[in-house]
Amino acid sequence: MLAALMLAALTFNTAENLPVGLLELISEDLRVSLSAVGLLVTGYGVTVAVASVPIAHVMRAVPRRHVLTGLLAALVVSSLVAALATAYWQLLLARLLTALAQALFWAVMGPVAVGLFAPEARGRVVGALSVAGSLALVLGVPAGTWLGRQSHWQVPIALLAALGLVCLVTIAVLLPTSRPEEEPAAYATSPDARRFGTVLAAGALSATGAFTGYTYIVIFLGEVSGFSPGTVSVLFVGFGVACLAGVSVTGAFLDRFPQPALAAAVAAQAGGMLGLYAFGAHQPAAVVFLMLMGGALGPVFMATQNAMLHCAPGRTDLALAANSGAYNAGIAAGAAIGALVLPLAGVRGAFLTGGLLTVGSCAALLGGRLLRGRRRTGRGTTR
Repeated sequence: MLAALMLAALTFNTAENLPVGLLELISEDLRVSLSAVGLLVTGYGVTVAVASVPIAHVMRAVPRRHVLTGLLAALVVSSLVAALATAYWQLLLARLLTALAQALFWAVMGPVAVGLFAPEARGRVVGALSVAGSLALVLGVPAGTWLGRQSHWQVPIALLAALGLVCLVTIAVLLPTSRPEEEPAAYATSPDARRFGTVLAAGALSATGAFTGYTYIVIFLGEVSGFSPGTVSVLFVGFGVACLAGVSVTGAFLDRFPQPALAAAVAAQAGGMLGLYAFGAHQPAAVVFLMLMGGALGPVFMATQNAMLHCAPGRTDLALAANSGAYNAGIAAGAAIGALVLPLAGVRGAFLTGGLLTVGSCAALLGGRLLRGRRRTGRGTTR
């Protein structure tokens, strides 16, 4: 059952990020600008951001098996529509349908998966799901990019429909039907509204910073670092491997050190992006900072999702929906900011902007920790 959920996570994350690898192919085939194709990522993120909490609220009483099979059916249909698209607006509509499904997927899938295991193993389960999601960057997007260049950009999108169908059938057969509020992970272990707000803000800022640059990473590696298209493809795989390694290492410590894990990931992301801005024209340095950024990108979202299972002030599915919505709002904002910065300051300017936004995420986490420390000190003084 966990394997099917992991495959679904891989498929959804590949669907979300595949336009980054196919940016130029889609632009040439549909005769639209690179910024317009980049906005496919923005539209996706905006949809998830706006729809996550409302859909989670509407579906809060529906058995999780029915919800997950419905979401995967939407993924299959939208992928087929995208694979048959001959115009930009058709591809955009298909992307929005996929985004509506993903808006609820992470909120529902998390509690279902961790509920299959003991509470002390929740961090490791979240880590396993995040490893699967990160494989989208290691396998899904690079393989889809390669396949798109060898054949047509629509071919890898059609394959996503097949993967989604496998997940749909498996979950429909194996996952039992139960009331959502009766699931073991329906409520957090240590509810804390202030911590919830801090994590939400930090995750959104981090995503905004990351995708201000990452959306245009292929362009950066070609224009600024001077790598050949073939080398860029290899580096793209390396970026995904670094992401997978970061998630794997962080997942091992997530149960014992949840808060330091999040802070370390955000700080590493900031260092990677600012390093690329400053030293990206030097190829060895570009590789180092690209891997640092990759090693941080996956752990940030994983650590925020894990935090929601601990600090959610109400139902964990609604908290996870809020976190997914905030993070995807950041993705959308980042892609849009990158599109605005690109013609004004070039792709290096996009990475500088993204790095500074990520520094803001670090500040939010530090501020939240200081406020909690003062609150505890105040309580001790009162006693």
